[in-house]
Amino acid sequence: MENRKLRMGMIGGGQGSFIGAVHRSAALLDGKIDLVCGAFSSRPDVAIDSGKDLALPSDRVYSSFQEMIEKEKELPEDIRMDFVSIVTPNNVHFEPAVLALKNGFHVVIDKPVTFTLQEAEELAKVVEETGMMLCLTHTYVGYPMVKQAKELVQGK
Repeated sequence: MENRKLRMGMIGGGQGSFIGAVHRSAALLDGKIDLVCGAFSSRPDVAIDSGKDLALPSDRVYSSFQEMIEKEKELPEDIRMDFVSIVTPNNVHFEPAVLALKNGFHVVIDKPVTFTLQEAEELAKVVEETGMMLCLTHTYVGYPMVKQAKELVQGK
């Protein structure tokens, strides 16, 4: 297996978004992930400005998640994103996750995985059908206060 950084794309998390910066910081903590592209907002002007703020090349900043997945899929495997981090509002997790999985991209989503149980069940089927990974994060487990509380409960 090739030893290299993973290439992350991000859907959501543009200017004015609190959680996007949190997820980017967490992903970059160990130095094993690079942010290479994004569809940071459903508003094209915000998406473009967000990409500039993050020093991404303009051709890797997209005005929609559909465009991002379509264009990234066309890139050579050694350039395109390896996975996508979805940091949109909870009710906008399902559609980009399904599209990414069906196009060969692994997906990372913060809880809740979807907005409804029906969406979660459908998403589970897509994961099974595609064989792609879907990772569900729980951001709070990384907070020092939560780690300390765990140690207190375990009596350490």
